[in-house]
Amino acid sequence: MATGGERRRHDLLRLIDDNEPIGSIRLVDLMQQRGYTIKDRTIRLMLAELDEENLTEKVTGKGRRLTPEGREELERGDVNGRLEQIRERIATLTSEVTYDPVEDSGEVVAATGRVPKDRTAETFDLLTGLHESTVGPVPVSVVEDGAEIELAVPSSITLDGVLLSRGINARLVTAGLVEYDGAVNRYIDAISGEGSTMDVVRLLVEAGRTDVDAILNGREGVLIVDNREFPLTRFDEARDLSAATQGQLGGVLDFHRPREGGQVPAGSTGWEFASLTYGGVGEMAFALLHEHDLLVEWNSLDGLRPRSAFESAHTLRERL
Repeated sequence: MATGGERRRHDLLRLIDDNEPIGSIRLVDLMQQRGYTIKDRTIRLMLAELDEENLTEKVTGKGRRLTPEGREELERGDVNGRLEQIRERIATLTSEVTYDPVEDSGEVVAATGRVPKDRTAETFDLLTGLHESTVGPVPVSVVEDGAEIELAVPSSITLDGVLLSRGINARLVTAGLVEYDGAVNRYIDAISGEGSTMDVVRLLVEAGRTDVDAILNGREGVLIVDNREFPLTRFDEARDLSAATQGQLGGVLDFHRPREGGQVPAGSTGWEFASLTYGGVGEMAFALLHEHDLLVEWNSLDGLRPRSAFESAHTLRERL
């Protein structure tokens, strides 16, 4: 988590970027408007440090502006801030999940997206194909909104909420890409999220790293999955709950005990923890729609939705 000093430094860089070239007196005013108790001398010292690090440079008679290195530093700070927000979002949503896979009721975490209304048939042909594949079922909620339709599909984070509600604390470790042909064959990439993984879903989807469409055509696909670790003492219970969740909400599962052979991302778990890989149909569905250039916008962590709001993609296709 960012310290107060790091946040102050980032806010100062942001203000310089938004107002450059800018002098120290104006920066004091703007920083104080943002709630900082700060003096002109402190700002001058901070600017001197930024100059020494080649993050800012003087513009004669006008103040400071960012260097190319300063813009890179600002972008890194923005990314770190977004990651922290995502981690907090995941923790909040996970704690609020009430879904019970045995009763198939309660609230799930939903990923949402919007597609053009005139491409509804194409959208549901794809979702039905996914529903009928080995990763199905694919529960979908749909709302018409003018020239677009909004789709909601359960997110993989739902499973973490299911486990947590039973006292099983599953710690997200990495997001990854796996080759899949009815089973998880191998990891082809694993990206650390410093304890969370959903921060890289959009990156992987929009970078074109997935190949969900291949599954619909009987070929080996490439899916986004989350890998988490959980206490080995809860192995059987976690496996049963995960299998029940997969049976109702779809997705792919892969379990491994400590030091057990198989596909585990880099940085295997310790002796007291088991490894659980899960890919939810929410991430798969929107990766598939992105591959076909159907998404207007999407959000992998939109919020909670009641399970009763979802129907199978096949059923909705027949009705819409």
